[in-house]
Amino acid sequence: MKNRMWKVVLLTVLSCVMALSASAHPKAKHVFIISFDQGGGPDIENSTNMPTFHEMAKDGAHDWHAFTIVPSITLPSHTSMLTGVGIQKHQIDWNDYRPDMGVVKVPTIFSLAHAQGLSTAMYVGKEKFKHLNIPGSVDHFEISGNALQVAAAFARDLPKEKYDLCFLHFADIDSAGHGYGLHSPEWLQALADTDAALNIIKGAVIKSGLEKNSVIILTADHGGHNYTTSDLKTKGTHGSSKPADVEIPWVAWGHGVKKNYFIDNAVVTYDTSATALWLLGVKIPHSFWGRPVTSAFKE
Repeated sequence: MKNRMWKVVLLTVLSCVMALSASAHPKAKHVFIISFDQGGGPDIENSTNMPTFHEMAKDGAHDWHAFTIVPSITLPSHTSMLTGVGIQKHQIDWNDYRPDMGVVKVPTIFSLAHAQGLSTAMYVGKEKFKHLNIPGSVDHFEISGNALQVAAAFARDLPKEKYDLCFLHFADIDSAGHGYGLHSPEWLQALADTDAALNIIKGAVIKSGLEKNSVIILTADHGGHNYTTSDLKTKGTHGSSKPADVEIPWVAWGHGVKKNYFIDNAVVTYDTSATALWLLGVKIPHSFWGRPVTSAFKE
């Protein structure tokens, strides 16, 4: 009886050790996160201008109604996306570049990955992302302008650098939305341009021979809605808790991802950080609010 009890204890301990080992085992060698600024989930889902995005969603796991934070604005939202915690924790509550404020005071996925010897990069379309560039955490940081320029810079560097973790940001939809309104010809063109940029990035990953060991995550910082100005012009805005502002897409495509799979559990922007670290085998801090979206991946 005593021997049997010890066997049960031993098996239990071994199971725990195996589970811990499995959680730290990389599921992918490369993770690329692409954010479509102001790319609301329903807007992209219903767009006819984004064939590459739709193809990757169908060929992977997707949720058109994931959620961002409130206030649903660019810098705080992206900070939550890339730190795994809310605005109450990371304390970035402004939305422009303020050099005197320094960098974010909580770890980013780049600092956590870099501490484990992984290579990291950020290709962005707005200067305010400098607040997320903790010294020594990002091997390559580049402000490249519009989406096609971001994609071209990434495609230029990837064959040589083969980043383990890379974040790419497309500003085009947000710029067109604020300037001309959602669903304007300029906004529709921005959707098409970002999709063309996505196709370049996907092609660069495949051409570099990384496809079989990579996961690409497609998401956004917020959506948006229209309002009428005092001079009767239509402009786009965001920042509220309205569904149009807070519903974002969340798509995983690539190695180990379930195909044509609808993610039926709630996904929040914090989960992007946790999923990236989980895929790379980097320990997720206990302080994280996010959790990996494991249901999107094959067991």
